[in-house]
Order: sequence, then structure tokens, then C-alpha cells
Amino acid sequence: MPIVVVANPKGGVGKSTLSTNVAGYFASQGHPVMLGDVDRQQSSALWLKLRPPAARPIQSWEVSHELIARPPRDTTHVVLDTPAGLHGWRFKDVLKIADKVLVPLQPSIFDIYATRAFLDELAETRRADKLQIGIVGMRVDPRTISSDKLNEFVASLGLPVLGTLRDTQNYIHLAARGLTLFDVAPGRVDKDLQQWQAICQWLDA
Repeated sequence: MPIVVVANPKGGVGKSTLSTNVAGYFASQGHPVMLGDVDRQQSSALWLKLRPPAARPIQSWEVSHELIARPPRDTTHVVLDTPAGLHGWRFKDVLKIADKVLVPLQPSIFDIYATRAFLDELAETRRADKLQIGIVGMRVDPRTISSDKLNEFVASLGLPVLGTLRDTQNYIHLAARGLTLFDVAPGRVDKDLQQWQAICQWLDA
């Protein structure tokens, strides 16, 4: 049972957008999937409540803010949305159950520096526990200098960049209806689905 944790100690980087769309991808493949939310803002939990009955099912994984235990055995795929400021024992508890960690990262110097220590700690954990870690650039315009700086920074860490996602209203409009890119006709979001191809391959590996 793959457990995918979406984490970054900085707020506002797109953790919930990434979490909901990963869950939507798993659901689109026919997997029984659960989505947990330990962020106090409960964005992913709210999104689940907006999800229409006709959409592919995604179950809510009820997790405590104070204790993160392993998910129920009657599911095959789990996604966990985590809060800003994740550190200390809660961070270690999350990593104990994680098979893969996705780190959303925006091409901003402030985001990069705020995330550096977290990524260094993840890299150390990966060496010790064979944890799979992938970085996803969020709201990235590849034509900009900030995108180049993001690539330089990540290359220095030795962690893979799975893909970069453009800044588009598609994510906002779909989230408002409890949907993901994987719930609508591909022709409507073809450009975005192309950006997800490498991410999906990593999730399936």
C-alpha cells in the first residue's frame, strides 16, 4: 500500500493542490484511495466535502493532529496532506509511515531558503530509510530566471524534480467543485496532464 506524503514546512506552496490531484490520479486508475489532512486549515478535507457523488470515490482518512497512525488495511493507496511548519516528532511520525514524499516548491528565493533545511533532512532520511522523494515545481514559468534558480537549487541537493506545474486557473476552478485534472475530459486540461506524466510514472513505480 503506497502512502504518499505531501510536505513542505512553508505555507501557501500548493500542498493541498498537489495532494488532491494525486488522490484524483489514483482514483482515476481504479484504486481504493484515502486522503488524509493533518493541516489545521483542512483544505483537503473541505475539498473532499465538495466532491460530487458522481466522481470516482476518494475516502477521507480521519487522522489526528496529535497522533499519526498507519491507515486502515482496507485501502490500497493513501495520500496525506501535511501542515506548514511540519517538524520535530510530528515530522518523524509522518516519515515513519511514508513510502514516498512529494515536496511542492515554488520558484521564489523565499520559498527556496525556507525549504532548504527540510530538504536536507529529507535527503538524510532517504539515505537511511530508502525513502522515495520527489520535488514538484509549483506555479512555474520555465521562461523565467526564477525557474532557472529553482533548477540550480534542486540540482545542488541531488533530489529529483519530477515535473513543474504551470500557474493556471484550471486547478482553482476544479478544486472549487471537488474535482481534479483526472476527473474531466482530457481535452479540457491536456496541457496540464502533459505536465503530470512524469509525476504519475513516479507515483506508479
